[in-house]
Amino acid sequence: MGTEFVEKKRWVFLGLPWTFTKYTVKEDLITINTGFLSTQENDCYMYKVQDVELTTSFWERIFKLGTVVCYTGDTTNPKLLIEHIKNAREVKNFILEMSEAARIKRRTLNTLNIGASADLDADGDGIPDVLED
Repeated sequence: MGTEFVEKKRWVFLGLPWTFTKYTVKEDLITINTGFLSTQENDCYMYKVQDVELTTSFWERIFKLGTVVCYTGDTTNPKLLIEHIKNAREVKNFILEMSEAARIKRRTLNTLNIGASADLDADGDGIPDVLED
């Protein structure tokens, strides 16, 4: 696949690229350009991508398209959609590999917040404290 992927968002009907959205996926950055007269550019660093999902609707499967959903640690776009693109599986796999490589390169640890309250571990030893009544 190389080190860069450029694709236009397509209409699901017939898979034609009649939209003004362009996706660029590089080894270190995902960029989404939208708009015609008034444009918007949104970037997300690859090391911020925490998980990637591929979804394909019935119509997307008919026209050989897919949507890649990137769950990120980015504050502006925690759920980044790369919608109705060709070669969606290859793009998803590329993003997975490059995001992992970017985290290793930056020595970034990816952690999950599972809703545990800080009050449960008051002494910070990693063992939940039991509150007495």
